Amino acid sequence: MSKIAWFPLAGVAAMASVGMAAGLALGGGARAQEGPDGAQAYMSSPPDVARGRALFVGTCGAYCHKMTDTHGDAPFLFGCDLPLAKTDQMMFHTITHGVPGTRMVAFGGAIPDDDIWRIVAYLKTNSQCKPGR
Repeated sequence: MSKIAWFPLAGVAAMASVGMAAGLALGGGARAQEGPDGAQAYMSSPPDVARGRALFVGTCGAYCHKMTDTHGDAPFLFGCDLPLAKTDQMMFHTITHGVPGTRMVAFGGAIPDDDIWRIVAYLKTNSQCKPGR
């Protein structure tokens, strides 16, 4: 059974596939490093950031997380107040393992690790936070 098969929005799996297929031509760029700055390798690669955006829009933004700062039950991921994503590694972990007791499902296994790092790179590249905040 898929890790996300129990998710009430069954379309997420389909959207993940569509998002990954849409971004295949954009891949092939930098390869993430293990450790706290795993997204750093992708942030300077426009094709990798574009793939991260395609995955985010098709998977995350299509159901829960919005592209603008509006109130909802899922956090705005371009803002500064991300208690479960204070570092790249924390954000990667949250996307990979989900958050128990919330709608945030685990995408590890459904989305390859390199693509999760691309999503993190996209979010960091487009963060509305100023350095030092």
